[in-house]
Amino acid sequence: MPSEFDLIRRHFDRAPRHTELAVGDDAALMRARPGMQLAVSTDMLVAGTHFLADTDAEDLGWKTLAVNVSDLAAMGAEPRWALLAVALPAADEGWIAAFARGLFACAEAFGIDLVGGDTTRGPLTLSVTIIGELPAGAAITRAGGRAGDDLWVSGQPGRAALGLAALRGEARLHEAARAECVAALQRPQPRVALGLALRGLASAMLDVSDGLLGDLGHILERSGVGAVIDVAALPLPALLATGADPALARRCLLAGGDDYELLFAAPTGARDTLAALSARLTLPLHRIGTLVADTGALQLRETNGTLTPAACSGYDHFA
Repeated sequence: MPSEFDLIRRHFDRAPRHTELAVGDDAALMRARPGMQLAVSTDMLVAGTHFLADTDAEDLGWKTLAVNVSDLAAMGAEPRWALLAVALPAADEGWIAAFARGLFACAEAFGIDLVGGDTTRGPLTLSVTIIGELPAGAAITRAGGRAGDDLWVSGQPGRAALGLAALRGEARLHEAARAECVAALQRPQPRVALGLALRGLASAMLDVSDGLLGDLGHILERSGVGAVIDVAALPLPALLATGADPALARRCLLAGGDDYELLFAAPTGARDTLAALSARLTLPLHRIGTLVADTGALQLRETNGTLTPAACSGYDHFA
């Protein structure tokens, strides 16, 4: 049976691109570029909580890194380095090799060096710490939203939750739509290019991991504002076209999570710029509502014009 260090050398030791000393020593040596700040984030994925036990190992490798890349995208930061800590039930070389292929495919796509980490035996648990750079003072936080700002969301939130529902047998989707939704769940696409382009445009931003309304609540809390969401402006038609039950589709869009789209606020004067950015990135940007002065309040404006209170609640690990 290969040792821990054999596994690391065989599957996770790759030539770095912008690191002075990477895998193989007690610590990595990295240098930030002049005038740049570091952005650092950590996420953990646990079998049975964050992914199904039979998830394809290569897909899981991609997702393990991608969800961390998304955190940096949400700050307007460029990903540069990552550390990986894994607990494995057994040293299954076939599984590890497939996981590493997915992980390094994501690393290659976003220019990331894997610079260290740790391995141990235990219930399947995957944890990445990611480090990125951005110009000093340019970070987009959750705290900058102002009453009157537009609310926007990228891409197609709700697909990942529909994919999970399909895998669990809780939703019947058209065949092509099912494959697309499962891919959104298992191979999320971090919106790094969008995050970088939103520096100086977005007033507040985060990525949608625990549900659109629940994550919006974090912006409302940190920015000291409320929000009104226009149901007619939500990107619901594409989810309905999957064949999903309408109530399930709406619930997945508003509270499903795991999409890693960017939810952001921007002044109304940025609308034309954002329309041009959407076209340049070939990425839909949906203007779904408005920030208001009523601190913490969240309402849905239904298609008939009525306003209904909505809970700022998303996925909670301890609920």
